[in-house]
Amino acid sequence: MFQPLKGIRVIDLSQVLAGPYATYQLALMGAEVVKIEKPGEGDWTRTGGPLPELAERRMALGFLGHNAGKKSVTLDLKSPDGLAIARQLLADADVFVENFKPGVAERLGLGFEALREINPKLVYCSISAFGQDGPFSNRPAYDHVIQGMCGIMLTTGKPGDGPVKVGAPYIDYATGMNAAMAIIAALREVERTDIAVQVDVAMLDTAMTLMASLMSTHLTTGWKPVQNGNEAWSASPSSGAFETADGILMLAANHDTQFHNMCHAIGREDILQDARWENVAERHANWENLRETLEQTFLTKPATDWEGILAEAAVPAGRIRGLDEMLAEPQVAARGLTREIRIDGHDGPIHIPTMSFKANGENSTSDLMPRSLGADTEAVLRAAGISQEKLDALRSANII
Repeated sequence: MFQPLKGIRVIDLSQVLAGPYATYQLALMGAEVVKIEKPGEGDWTRTGGPLPELAERRMALGFLGHNAGKKSVTLDLKSPDGLAIARQLLADADVFVENFKPGVAERLGLGFEALREINPKLVYCSISAFGQDGPFSNRPAYDHVIQGMCGIMLTTGKPGDGPVKVGAPYIDYATGMNAAMAIIAALREVERTDIAVQVDVAMLDTAMTLMASLMSTHLTTGWKPVQNGNEAWSASPSSGAFETADGILMLAANHDTQFHNMCHAIGREDILQDARWENVAERHANWENLRETLEQTFLTKPATDWEGILAEAAVPAGRIRGLDEMLAEPQVAARGLTREIRIDGHDGPIHIPTMSFKANGENSTSDLMPRSLGADTEAVLRAAGISQEKLDALRSANII
């Protein structure tokens, strides 16, 4: 099984989505992730959601999807004893992940400088909305706030619609993946140099770099992106969204080979003989005429038929599907993008995500089930050398 991070220990103080998703990726790759949560409450995502029987047990779907494969330890970090235990655990860790507001970790005594004194080979990862420096650094934000600020909402939707948010919290997820990549790179650097590394991952930075080509073009030429609806960024008249007999087909016939293959596949070789469309420049000059001609043809068959026809001709095309439709496709099953788990108190399987890539032909999954709040506290702390007498006293004081 692909476990490149086996033997790596991660102490995870992050909550909600970006941070937990980052450490979930590490857990899927074999790292031991110890998630530290507030006694009696835990991660905010443990409650709420569509299945109240799980929320009542603090095992809500929003938590399960990003926290499988982690151990759960409860600690009150506002107490001196709880903080001392956290520092004790961090002294032997390889990675520390936190998503406090900038400055909070330092005030707790868990800042980078304080921790590298007790662990000189630590990878220290901070995840925040805007990063650890800059004039916005102390501001809080969530995915939809960053979407509004970064510019993506003014490129989404049709012209005149007004700003449109991307439907999924993609910045949170992308920030988590960005953080996981940064942590793995930092682990390699520590291995190479024996020096602690501080990693600073920001949601805004991630959001901006997800629009890398747009950002570069604007800064270089002054061009401003506008709402483009369902059309392709290539602006090719033979790419974008086309109505069919029963739905919308997304098509990408950008260069000459794809364009020629498309015309042969849909039975419109006559288009290739028309001087208005004989090369890329002419096709752009006569954009509207070509679009109308293609749409008339695509309206004659269902989108699924065209998808198959064009795939055979090596032309990128796909019918617009709902999430439910795509999850029912055998392609998703073949890629192993989800796994089923069982949770006490809920009848039937619960589906959680796996890795977004395969290694040696397999998609890594964690063997460790999502843990109830504090399920591993005593085992982890005993392994750290804390006596049972001390554990009993800590529990009585609600510190664990």
